[in-house]
Amino acid sequence: MSSRVQGREGGRTAARGSVAVGLLCTLVLAGAGYVAWELRGIAANRTDGDPALGVYQQDPERADRTASAVLDGIVREDPDPPTDGKAFADGGAVNWRSGGWEPSDPLEARPAPAEPAIGALFSPGNDGDPDHHCSGVVVRSPAGDLVATAAHCVYGGGFRTNLAFAPGYRDGIAPYGVWVPTRIDVDPRWTADQDPDHDIAFLRLRRPGYPGQRLEDVTGAETIAFGRELPAPARLVGYPNFSEQPLDCRTTARPAGPTQVRLDCADVPNGTSGGPVLTDGHTLIGVIGGRDGGGDDETSYSIHFGDGVRALYERSTHS
Repeated sequence: MSSRVQGREGGRTAARGSVAVGLLCTLVLAGAGYVAWELRGIAANRTDGDPALGVYQQDPERADRTASAVLDGIVREDPDPPTDGKAFADGGAVNWRSGGWEPSDPLEARPAPAEPAIGALFSPGNDGDPDHHCSGVVVRSPAGDLVATAAHCVYGGGFRTNLAFAPGYRDGIAPYGVWVPTRIDVDPRWTADQDPDHDIAFLRLRRPGYPGQRLEDVTGAETIAFGRELPAPARLVGYPNFSEQPLDCRTTARPAGPTQVRLDCADVPNGTSGGPVLTDGHTLIGVIGGRDGGGDDETSYSIHFGDGVRALYERSTHS
């Protein structure tokens, strides 16, 4: 089994032993000097921000350097979005609206077309992550600049300072550009002790070199819902760490206690954390994360989008 969360930021319980073995092998094969170098890289890409409030205002120059690093050999921008069937704009909404929605059979995640409002989160630098390490989704907001993801994707030992978002990413191409944070909001209960009941973050983004361009105008956005009744049909989407296209799975969102949502679907690996949980085609009711760092090889989790998430959303859009 594999952990959906990177080892140093927490992990799915089934994978913690393998993480420890991997670290031991690194120590033996590479030596303590290499580990110390990597830890310096991790520290260099973290900042305290304001942990009491759960807010980080990104330094514009640092964000611009991150965008340049992503575009320097990792991702290529393409001014013309794909037209060969690799991307689509309805997010599967036709199936929902026509009454033809059915769960995946078997309940296993499979490769899927890229979607403009869903993308991969990159963190270039010496922090040990793959090129893209998490997923995110554009959410409707007054300023049209908001992305939702998991808190563990953006805060672990401090706020990540080397984040970039590529909506609609596929095969090394960012057809809708590379976007960087201006501000990151998480719940203070996450910064205090990484409480899995608060594993949600909102990022306000801009596109370097395109002043005034609004993310939502370029990609469209999903509508966020709070307090949605469960069970409900749901589709989860995300980018595996070492895949150049997303995967998805149609399943049922069920309550897992008062604060968590359970999504039974196999083969949802690392990197999908922060990816959306959608119902009614374009309604966001969760992001992959929460319990056990997002789940195990058979089950994924999200936190329940209740009053706490509503308050965080409002803070992120009105501050």
